[in-house]
Amino acid sequence: MTTTSPPPHDSLDGVGGSGDAAEAPRRNGPLRWFGALRDAVDRPLTSYYLLLGASALLLTIGLIMVLSASSVYSFEQHDGDSYAIVKRQLMWVALGLPCAWIASRLPYRAIRQISWLAILVSVVLLGLTAKFGVVVNGNKNWLAVGPFQIQPSEIAKLAIVLWAAHVYAQKERRLGSLHQVMVPVVPMLLGITLLVIVGKDLGTALVLFAILLALLWVVGAPARLFTLALSVIGVAAVWLATTSTERRERLTNFVDPFKDYHDAGWQPAHGLFALSSGGVFGEGIGASTQKWGDLPEAHTDFIFAVLGEELGLVGTLLVIALFLTIAYAAIKVATQTDDPFVRYMSFGIVAWLIGQMIVNVGMVLALLPVIGIPLPLISYGGSSLVPTLVALGLLIGFARREPEAARALRQRRRQRSAGLAAGRSTGADL
Repeated sequence: MTTTSPPPHDSLDGVGGSGDAAEAPRRNGPLRWFGALRDAVDRPLTSYYLLLGASALLLTIGLIMVLSASSVYSFEQHDGDSYAIVKRQLMWVALGLPCAWIASRLPYRAIRQISWLAILVSVVLLGLTAKFGVVVNGNKNWLAVGPFQIQPSEIAKLAIVLWAAHVYAQKERRLGSLHQVMVPVVPMLLGITLLVIVGKDLGTALVLFAILLALLWVVGAPARLFTLALSVIGVAAVWLATTSTERRERLTNFVDPFKDYHDAGWQPAHGLFALSSGGVFGEGIGASTQKWGDLPEAHTDFIFAVLGEELGLVGTLLVIALFLTIAYAAIKVATQTDDPFVRYMSFGIVAWLIGQMIVNVGMVLALLPVIGIPLPLISYGGSSLVPTLVALGLLIGFARREPEAARALRQRRRQRSAGLAAGRSTGADL
């Protein structure tokens, strides 16, 4: 009589595990996706590609929206030429992209050497603007330079971040002293902010304050300093707003722009009309109705409203996600670098661009008063676009030069060269 021995323990596990194995792909699918995403994020060149891709997409979206939002205004103001403004924007892009490429290739020593020149040029330009500036929309923040008008306060944002990062990097080992943290960065930034306030540009002054606070936080300033600074900034901002009738009306009506619909609430109300008309997927590119004279500054400060009307909630969330992608990649570079200059510079640029984005989107959504701040890379204007592109070029250069990223790029170049050599050899044999 033959007896059948029970299957070994391993085979029992195999039998019992057959159902588990069938369930494993479904159970482990999300985990595999998260694992793949984590591996992709941890790759050496992730920050580089995120910065490059997000910047390129934002610039492309900006050009499309400037073309759409400015077409009616251009037709009326430039003898029937609907493309006059977007052609100017393309000119600034043609100037800004080579500057960004050069910035991405400059060695750190060269970048730091021009920091003092940059801050001195900014102070001189702001001083000339305070004395000889051109008044636009009640703000004396434009300076005529030949056939062009530039806004020196936009250039000053980049100069401030560059110079402050250089100074703090030099003082890296002495930043435990409050005096070393404060001098000379805080007096210089306050002086520049005062020059901006003389031109009645309260929005830019608030962005400069945000950059200052971000830099102080990064270098480890004590918490009590932030409490004092925020209190002073809040009181000063309210007081400055009340010195102008137009600003006072904007400050008191921004929560409910329909209360003063035909006066101070006109612009934010029509911004909300544009956003609400867009729905989820938008009316389509070029289909905005608010840009036909109802929405002031449709291609500059309120271009986000036209974007929402034409591209809908999906388009607005995409733009915000791209800005957050830049912030994530830049902070990743800043936290992984051993160079204090790169760390301070990266955090400063993030504070500038993301702070300005939040202020612009907030005022379009009527969550903040209308204070005339452009949306980086999206709004029309060379004074804002060129410094922003240079700042992003610097970030991209920082990401490329991280040790692991640099090794990965060198390895790819070697593999590409080897592949080309092999291809030439095969062709010669044939």
